[in-house]
Amino acid sequence: MEPTRPSSVLFACDHNAVRSPMAEGIMKRDYGTTIFVQSAGVHHDIEIDGFSIAVCDEIGVSLSQHRSRSFLEMEEWGDQIDGYDLIVALSPASQRAALEYTRYHALDVEYWPIFDPTDLGRTREEKLNAYRQARDQIEAKIRARFGPAIEVENDV
Repeated sequence: MEPTRPSSVLFACDHNAVRSPMAEGIMKRDYGTTIFVQSAGVHHDIEIDGFSIAVCDEIGVSLSQHRSRSFLEMEEWGDQIDGYDLIVALSPASQRAALEYTRYHALDVEYWPIFDPTDLGRTREEKLNAYRQARDQIEAKIRARFGPAIEVENDV
């Protein structure tokens, strides 16, 4: 049985700088415009993490143009949270924030406990390996939830 695919997904984490941009980029690469995908953070106080950019480049996902944003900024810019079919929370803080929206809006929230690689490793290679593990964990969860990637003809 093929997993059901929502028409829109919002990935969320703490700062929209590591895990949720990776998830957004992987989804866009693998599902193109068949699923509308964005990402946000509970806070917006840092920009995209360079290690996230590096490990995603390794798998053909470009994050260099990503600009971090919070839930609040999304709504200020006119992107309503209740317009998404599914919020995938990748951290406990983003799960709590997403569940707050379900008090007022009918939307689904899933929690995928993806570890935060930012404080792991001392050398560059150790840090890259930690980020690769988080990236691969996200990619495996996406495949399990949304099924195999589809052929897309867009540059994401």
